[in-house]
Amino acid sequence: MVDATAVRAVNALTARWARAAVAGQGTVFTGAGVWTLLAMLAGGSGGPARAELECALGVSADGATALGRELVEAMASMDGVDTATGLWTRQDLAIKPEWERELPSGVRGTLTGDGERDRKELDAWASRQTRGEIARMPAPVGPDTLLVLAGALLLKTTWAQPFEVGWMCPSSGPWADQSLAGLTRRTADLDGTLKVVQDTPAGPLTFSGVSGDNGLDVHLVLGGEDVSGAEVLAAGITALGQPGLSGSQLPLGDAAPGVKVAEVTGFDPRPKLVLNTPQFTVRAEHDLLRHDELFGLRSAQDATRGHFPGISTFPLAVSSGRQSMTASFSREGFFAAAVTAFALNAGGIPQQKAKLIGVSYDRPFGFLAVHRATGLVLAAGWVTEPEAGAESPFALRRPGRSPRPRPRG
Repeated sequence: MVDATAVRAVNALTARWARAAVAGQGTVFTGAGVWTLLAMLAGGSGGPARAELECALGVSADGATALGRELVEAMASMDGVDTATGLWTRQDLAIKPEWERELPSGVRGTLTGDGERDRKELDAWASRQTRGEIARMPAPVGPDTLLVLAGALLLKTTWAQPFEVGWMCPSSGPWADQSLAGLTRRTADLDGTLKVVQDTPAGPLTFSGVSGDNGLDVHLVLGGEDVSGAEVLAAGITALGQPGLSGSQLPLGDAAPGVKVAEVTGFDPRPKLVLNTPQFTVRAEHDLLRHDELFGLRSAQDATRGHFPGISTFPLAVSSGRQSMTASFSREGFFAAAVTAFALNAGGIPQQKAKLIGVSYDRPFGFLAVHRATGLVLAAGWVTEPEAGAESPFALRRPGRSPRPRPRG
């Protein structure tokens, strides 16, 4: 059972991220993949970082780790969705068992401090969990990395009704006169496929729902030509569950963004809808710390102190947060894979002064042989000519100098 509070909170975070992430080029991201990890971190956080994470998550930090685990488990139970969680820590970092018990089941690994060795292990995990789509763990790993918390998400669905493959050649807009790999679907279901929501912050939005065979749907969202992608996507997330005009309710003419309604003469009196879209593959890398306020991570990066007393008594600070993702929309279906990871380093470790003593007997020196129990000096001496160590293969004898004969006693 998916917690409704968590769903609202995840969608709100995703909408806010859309405003920051969508610019002039294609991108793809999963707010769900970030939210679950932030919830787990929030449960072990303290101080200003805790308050910032609560604001970003939209839920209390109390019980947030368990809520993140429950959402991961709920997603894993969905048909067509695979999830995985991994936690890697340095062997000398003591993790509080009460926090670790609240995490989803998954890999528990050890960071060796050997950056290359650790990188190979984490990369292999990311590749396994995404069927090779994400070949590298997005978070950097080095000798100073003490903890890595990562999540993988895999989505796959096959269309209940496959598309016909063809081509598209738009007559206007940024893709004008380009030959595109087109997909076409014809259906008599005007109301189940098309919805137009008129009153949104981004203006009218056109939604076309494409149903998969396992409970997953993909909704294509189009806004006005002069509206930015950030506005369209952010408003679309909110408007997705709102009522709107169905295909049968639209008037003749240019009824909505991308929608033209006309009357045609033919042999079949039944209404029909023709959906045209290009097939696509989108890949993106996201540095979550570029939007640290959005994700509640501004204070958590302050390395002069620790921010996660519920995770470890050792002071920890967030050093990296990244996400890698890919998504493909084709004739047969939809596939997406993502890996999100946070790395934590030491925080608040003072640079203390320590005494260092070096002793070198590199000139004549004396020695005493003493009886330990009584303090009796049994022998005393003075060294002026130490042995050159002629027996050692590393000893070099100076040219033209022969060893002095030792006087006999």
